[in-house]
Amino acid sequence: MGVRFGLLGTGFWANETHAAALDAHPDAELVGVWGRDPAKAAALAERYGAQAHQDVDALLKEVDAVAIALPPDVQAELALRAARAGCHLLLDKPVSLSTSMADQLTVEAESRELASVVFFTARFSEEVERFHSGAQGQDWHGARAHLFASIFEPGNPFGASPWRRAKGGLWDLGPHALALTLPVLGQVQRVSALAGPKETVHLLTEHAGGAVGSFALTVDAPTAAQTFEVVLHGEQGWRPVPTGSRDPVSAFGTAIDRLIAQIDGEKGDPCGVRFGRDVVAVLEAAEWSLSSGRTERVAPAPGW
Repeated sequence: MGVRFGLLGTGFWANETHAAALDAHPDAELVGVWGRDPAKAAALAERYGAQAHQDVDALLKEVDAVAIALPPDVQAELALRAARAGCHLLLDKPVSLSTSMADQLTVEAESRELASVVFFTARFSEEVERFHSGAQGQDWHGARAHLFASIFEPGNPFGASPWRRAKGGLWDLGPHALALTLPVLGQVQRVSALAGPKETVHLLTEHAGGAVGSFALTVDAPTAAQTFEVVLHGEQGWRPVPTGSRDPVSAFGTAIDRLIAQIDGEKGDPCGVRFGRDVVAVLEAAEWSLSSGRTERVAPAPGW
């Protein structure tokens, strides 16, 4: 028997990525499903041969780990409950919509020595990890990223998501951009953000070593303007950052591998809950900057 997982969430991403990858994984067992809509939870559970639960705490008692595919504010509260129940955490990005909640989750998971992985999709492709390994320690001056998506087109499964409508590209695409650049440029200390046409956020990040990142992010781009481009620059010139070639189910399978490796004794993961917390801190500071019109400092992680 593999690691027993509970799945929290019943939407498209839960059905087609989380559940599909858990069902296919040789060392994982999807044993239970909980959702805010009991009928959807029952349907998903039946599809994958699991048990639907109406009581989330009852589910937490039956599993070793949880995979969560819910809006970030909902995820954060439930992840904290799961951690307090002793469950290992396989989370989606962003882990929360506030640094204070992400701090609580980080402290809870680390104090209990729980395994944790945050699923930044591109970070689970081999070429991205190889690039980061080779790029670290080189003299980079900064990064430029343009992530323009059009999720509100007919048929896009993410366009009906209320939290994406409310939070836009900063919170939906920003985590992907930061996950690809922070391992090379290092911690962000200050941010400044401006709003542009088509709900675009233009973000500048000042990193501890002096590098500066420039990001443009929107989920409401014109169809012809869609792009996903991340580039580093420095003494070596301009270097494109790989943005991942694996399909979501395959990538999530690797995330499961890495969570199980921690459960079996491997120490930490580069995409653990503390890294997820650092991403949230940058995004929240950027949101403050949009409101204040000032450069804002990024809150340091707990224990620093």
